[in-house]
Amino acid sequence: MLAPNTALLLIGFQNDYFSTDGILHSVFEDPEAVKNVVKNTCQLLSQLKQTQVLVVETPIQFTDDYQEIEEPIGILKIIKDHGAFKRETYGAQTIAPIKEVGVDITSLPGKRGLNCFSNTNLKSLLDEKQINHVVIAGAVTSLCIDTAGREALDLGFKVSILDDCILSRTQFEQQYYLQEIMPMYCNLMNSEQFIDSIR
Repeated sequence: MLAPNTALLLIGFQNDYFSTDGILHSVFEDPEAVKNVVKNTCQLLSQLKQTQVLVVETPIQFTDDYQEIEEPIGILKIIKDHGAFKRETYGAQTIAPIKEVGVDITSLPGKRGLNCFSNTNLKSLLDEKQINHVVIAGAVTSLCIDTAGREALDLGFKVSILDDCILSRTQFEQQYYLQEIMPMYCNLMNSEQFIDSIR
């Protein structure tokens, strides 16, 4: 397996979301769904070790006073009000299971909102590595995942979203986006199908 022109984007795999003691862990109604997304993503990363797939994470991190956010609304207001994702804190760190896989992950901090291409060097990196296919995993399905997929498409990339490696706040939200929204702009597949496609 090679896939030298493919990148896997890991979005939001940070303790404040995915760890049981994370500040915003409770926004996800189904604890089993959280566990399954972590398990499936880690299994995928293990299989990508023998490939040339570029793995990139775009962590969201803020200063202590959230000076990066002016008049926050929605999820950004929730993040600020609860003190989540502060730079150099446990909550902002990548979750241990992802790090323990041992795959090489390029980390591009700078993300301040929903769009992982905004305020980061992601587009430049993908162009430098001659990436033409972007594959997306992480949270939250209706926010950062959906935004990343649409932006990647607009920038000219082929886009795939891994339906067993993304996480929503509710089961209804997950099914709605998988059935009604994402098929309009991307290729939906699960992690096993992705591996099969690059063999």
